[in-house]
Amino acid sequence: MAAPLFLLAPPRSYTSLMNAMLGQHPQAFGLPELCLFNVEILGQMWIRSSDEMGSDAKTRHGLLRAVAEIYAGEQTMHSVRMAEHWCAARQNHSVASVYQELVEKIDPLVAVEKSPAYTVDVKRMRAIYRAFPDARFLHLTRHPVGQCKSVMSLYDGTFALFVNSIEFQADRAVVEPQYAWHDFNINILNFLDSVPPDQHMRVRGEDMMSDPPEYLGRICRWLGLRHDADAIEQMMHPERSPFACFGPLDALFGNDPNFLSGPTFRPHKVKMPPLDKPVPWREDGAGLKPEVVALARELGY
Repeated sequence: MAAPLFLLAPPRSYTSLMNAMLGQHPQAFGLPELCLFNVEILGQMWIRSSDEMGSDAKTRHGLLRAVAEIYAGEQTMHSVRMAEHWCAARQNHSVASVYQELVEKIDPLVAVEKSPAYTVDVKRMRAIYRAFPDARFLHLTRHPVGQCKSVMSLYDGTFALFVNSIEFQADRAVVEPQYAWHDFNINILNFLDSVPPDQHMRVRGEDMMSDPPEYLGRICRWLGLRHDADAIEQMMHPERSPFACFGPLDALFGNDPNFLSGPTFRPHKVKMPPLDKPVPWREDGAGLKPEVVALARELGY
């Protein structure tokens, strides 16, 4: 069974685009956000009252779309209903066994997935590693200012409330997304300390945006996949993924809505602001926290 590839990154770190691009490789299968390792038993995805990254229903959409596509070859209201029955029959199964079943079904293609919620808790990433001891992990990074601005652009900044980004001041509480950027990346680094070096790789998302053939080629060589011109060309078209669009009404999402609205990719140079200037989401002229600056420099910014 081909070892899966997991993209590890905070939300809004180019993960949707990268997952779809790598998933278009002729030897890979790019999955939507399954969020399976948020829980231990599959049925728990139907009984939880809330989730860090959004509503329970949206959290399940990726799994339902994946099952529909893998087993029925299409995503329609009928195939999603079939997927619901598929999940119901496995409601008492561990998520590890469910995920292993999906990976076995698409073998010999390499499963590629990103669920930013995995980085909320090191225990979730360790559960992935226990289920797939031979898995590969790609740590995808993004400049803290760029990532935080993107988080704050979602739903007038309220998305940050789902990712532990509150700063308590003397007289009020303010949204401060850099805490999540720091904590989620620290979680990833702490987890990867327990993984053999040849099973993980780090890539700056900004480098990928400016020179995708170079970095896609590097990733493919690391994974032992084809890296010829045809394979690179196929990966340059994330919009061809069956999950790079909204799904049927009962499973619309499974990915970042912004990506679903416009999945086509065009290489571009990303401007990276200095680390020592005021940040645009603060009204008090404050900048990045010292620990954020230190970690950003460690990650190559």
